[in-house]
Amino acid sequence: MGTPDRARVIAALEKLRPAIRDQAELVFEDLEFSHDFTDCQLDLLIVLGGDGSILQAARQLAGREIPVLGVNCGSLGFLAALSVEAFLEAWPRVCQGGCRIVEHLMLRVGLIRGGHEIAHQLALNEAAILGGPPYQLLEIDLYADGALATTYRCDGLIVSTPVGSTAHNLSAGGPILRKHLRAIVIQPISPHTLTYRPLVDSAETEFEIIVAHPMPSSSIVIDGRVLSQILRGDRIQIRASDHGFRMLSVPGQNEYRTLREKLGWGGSVLG
Repeated sequence: MGTPDRARVIAALEKLRPAIRDQAELVFEDLEFSHDFTDCQLDLLIVLGGDGSILQAARQLAGREIPVLGVNCGSLGFLAALSVEAFLEAWPRVCQGGCRIVEHLMLRVGLIRGGHEIAHQLALNEAAILGGPPYQLLEIDLYADGALATTYRCDGLIVSTPVGSTAHNLSAGGPILRKHLRAIVIQPISPHTLTYRPLVDSAETEFEIIVAHPMPSSSIVIDGRVLSQILRGDRIQIRASDHGFRMLSVPGQNEYRTLREKLGWGGSVLG
């Protein structure tokens, strides 16, 4: 799978196709992100592109736990961190079962309106409550396991997985979490009170969010895509999904090395 309108993805596919076919059966190629995985029996899904391509693959899989191996054809890639050259080097070991599968936390986000769930979506990165025009502070009530935790006055709120901690959460000043952790980050966007700090909680906690006075364009956004407009009285429920997102971890990959390279962290590397 890969983004069809990017020349680097097409070039990578042409380079990788012979190597893949040499040691495995290539079941399908999907350059339009349109494949139906409902009755699909796969051992591995290879995704070419960047982190956006991985997120699109997660939406298509919709909870089907097929292992994914990401190959980075862009510039910034935390999920798709394996280069084309590194893939070619690692592919024989992958086919021999010399890699481990890491299951990443996903969130199930449901929108309750009039006592009924009208929409839901799985999130690999985050669920974000965004205000939209006319721009003014939102009052957002956050409940944890049924008890009121706090009322934020802010421009929006991000509920992030460890995988998503290096995405919108990081841009808003939130902490970076190791990807294997079962934890959730609550990060207000531009809070009115400086005492509002990022909150890290257990993934076993169930959250509910209520926006007291949403703007006409206030929305719940899942991994960069609008799930629904938020109306007064809506309740947004967020909990850990029963399904994880499974990714193949290739020997030599290291989260801290990825952070150094992608975020430009200083310091020398020993060994």
